[in-house]
Amino acid sequence: MSNISDKAYVDPKAKIGNNVTIYPFAYIEGDVVIGDNCVIYPYVSIMNGTRMGKGNKVYQNTVLGAEPQDFNHKGDNTCLEIGDENIFRENVVINRATFADGKTVIGNRNFFMEGVHVSHDTKVDDYCTFGYGTKVAGDCDIHSGVIFSSGVIVNANVRIGGACVVTSGVRISKDVPPFIVATANPVRYGGVNDKLLKASGADDKVIAHIANAYRLVFHGKTSLFDAVLQIKEQVPDGKEVRSIVKFLEKADNGIIGQ
Repeated sequence: MSNISDKAYVDPKAKIGNNVTIYPFAYIEGDVVIGDNCVIYPYVSIMNGTRMGKGNKVYQNTVLGAEPQDFNHKGDNTCLEIGDENIFRENVVINRATFADGKTVIGNRNFFMEGVHVSHDTKVDDYCTFGYGTKVAGDCDIHSGVIFSSGVIVNANVRIGGACVVTSGVRISKDVPPFIVATANPVRYGGVNDKLLKASGADDKVIAHIANAYRLVFHGKTSLFDAVLQIKEQVPDGKEVRSIVKFLEKADNGIIGQ
């Protein structure tokens, strides 16, 4: 049983789960799925193609499944997939995919502060925080545990590695490797994100290995390709170091600070 205001517009074809609360003046189109225990506040628009999991909260004036702002979009029926227990604060816009075979994906337990925009075909993993007014362009890949401060701009086709912090006002057009702080304009490497690593259980030895890997990358005065080879040869093996190597080997657009 759900609590749906008679002042909300909910298309009869929409699939609404159990214990969902929909406040007055919300607008929900027909090709929409909303999972159990979600809360949809007034003036929210949830558009065709949106598939939402359980326990999400969507605040006023947010638009989920908005038509992509992409000139390549020709009206295909496309998708936005949202996991569980995300929070979308006021005035957030998430675009669905451009083409029928693509998806915009939001994982689980992410927090989108006021005014955030995530564009078409971007993938967001879990436990990310998007600060006030952060804008993410299309076809980006945001790994788990990323924290964006306010006013960050991420250009298209960028990857942000897991457990990064991106400080306020930073503009990004190249990949950001995992476990680091990205800061300043032009954006540069601001050190290892040791606070988050320690909070997640990493010991001092692991953090030192990560710092040594990035010393080779950002201060080694060599190519990224050679820096990766040096990491493999000089830095003790571990899951964090392996994830750094894997990320750097796929950095086709280059990385920040290089």
